[in-house]
Amino acid sequence: MSSIQCQEPVSKKQRGFFDKLEARVPLWQQMIAGLIIGAIVGNFWPDFGKTLAPVGTAFIKSIKMIIIPLVLSAVTLGIYHMASDMRQLGKMAFVTFSWFYIATGLASLLGIALNQVFHPGIGVEMAATGVIPKDLATSINWVAFFLDMIPDNVVATAAAGKILPFLTFCIALGVALGTMKDKAKPIVDILDTLFEATIKIVNGILRVTPVAVACIIAWVFASQGKTMLIALSKLIFTLYVGLFVFGVIFMVLVALLGYNPIKMVKTIADALLLGFATCSSEPALPILLKQLEKMGIPTKIPAFCLPLGYTFNLDGSALYQSLAICFIADAYGLELTMPALATILITTLIANKGTANVPSASLVVMAVILTTIGLPAEAIAILAGVDRLMDMGRTVVNVFGNTFVALLLNRFFGNPDAPKQFNSMQA
Repeated sequence: MSSIQCQEPVSKKQRGFFDKLEARVPLWQQMIAGLIIGAIVGNFWPDFGKTLAPVGTAFIKSIKMIIIPLVLSAVTLGIYHMASDMRQLGKMAFVTFSWFYIATGLASLLGIALNQVFHPGIGVEMAATGVIPKDLATSINWVAFFLDMIPDNVVATAAAGKILPFLTFCIALGVALGTMKDKAKPIVDILDTLFEATIKIVNGILRVTPVAVACIIAWVFASQGKTMLIALSKLIFTLYVGLFVFGVIFMVLVALLGYNPIKMVKTIADALLLGFATCSSEPALPILLKQLEKMGIPTKIPAFCLPLGYTFNLDGSALYQSLAICFIADAYGLELTMPALATILITTLIANKGTANVPSASLVVMAVILTTIGLPAEAIAILAGVDRLMDMGRTVVNVFGNTFVALLLNRFFGNPDAPKQFNSMQA
């Protein structure tokens, strides 16, 4: 049986120190301890906290190191196993992208609604708290967007870490291998071995996750100015209220699919906390693949939707973008009429997908929307200083949102008994 379909459990006799530690103290609890320790160190010993940045950077780089081989093996094998039924593959793609747009629309609406309730931008001084990238795009080149989805050189694309065009290649390779039947077996075996080896590397990296999380959080608390936090505290509070509400909505939807939402959150807690600490969905990808497999979901489903989700389905980012635009508009004294709010909603919905393979994508989305409603793109600098703290929360929702996509696809195209099996599992 393919390793992408079944991972052999480690016997008790084979367990080492870290396996025994995790059996007693789950990784997510170790990570929470790391968060607390890091916050204490960064707050009371900021100079020392700043020196810990290289540890966090090394950890994130080690996770990113295995993203390309993981995407290559997992996505290609996932498509290969589904290529025998192209109609089903097409239906999965339709359901996936339909939900991406629905979720983005809901997140953007929530961001706008929260601003209408709290108005965190009124009375804020228009002073830059950081810098924005030079030559930041303020419009979307749709021709370039679609052309960029086709890689000129697969090796160069992989080396540059460009996930979207690399996904195009992986999907095409998976479909091609699926049509070759027995002739594809040698390549499939290599990819299967690569997937298993990549997961073993991930398991090794995860051993140091609590320490890395502590170092990252210590640096964050040491490097973020308290004056800056106080000035924009109302915006940060409003954002986290919105992220909490959106998380509750997801939990209700998870319950409607038949899963115990509390148990599900505990199961994916490692991925959520890692996303929170690193402000990136990529490090959570390999962990989430493993956790969804434990929930009884065929690996081909998350292998198909998770990489797409980390490119096209950033619900937390969409909520933040609409809220931040309204915040800046209030700070500038611009009256947000219904046409202006509709413009923000529609532009966020379109730009959020149209910048999927653009550097500094979230900033580009905001620059596009600000330009559309007649405000200067440079206004983004007002938020730059506290973006890290807000990015931590919105990344959690991004990871949660993409988890739901996998559960949704499993409902229609995977293992229908997965919810009952998962709910009956011992914690």
